[in-house]
Amino acid sequence: MIRAEGFDDCILGVAEVWDGNTRVHRIVYDALEMIEVLMERDGMDHDEAVEYFEFNIDGAYMGTYTPIFVFRTSLESIEELAEYLNNEEE
Repeated sequence: MIRAEGFDDCILGVAEVWDGNTRVHRIVYDALEMIEVLMERDGMDHDEAVEYFEFNIDGAYMGTYTPIFVFRTSLESIEELAEYLNNEEE
């Protein structure tokens, strides 16, 4: 498993996911907490922290064991997003 250094307090747990025909374990992080850490620890404003997170953390593929970054949300928001995406595909 690969850890995102400096973000241990943002770990939610471990996910067991398929990689081809193999099950692998990947660390799961709370993405919004990571953005908060960037703002507090590194002195970034919100926009800088989001850009840094998107490009340098979430956008960094490190192979099979790349961590998973979760944006916590409500079921209602997920359903709205699913409906929006379904309408885009039509």
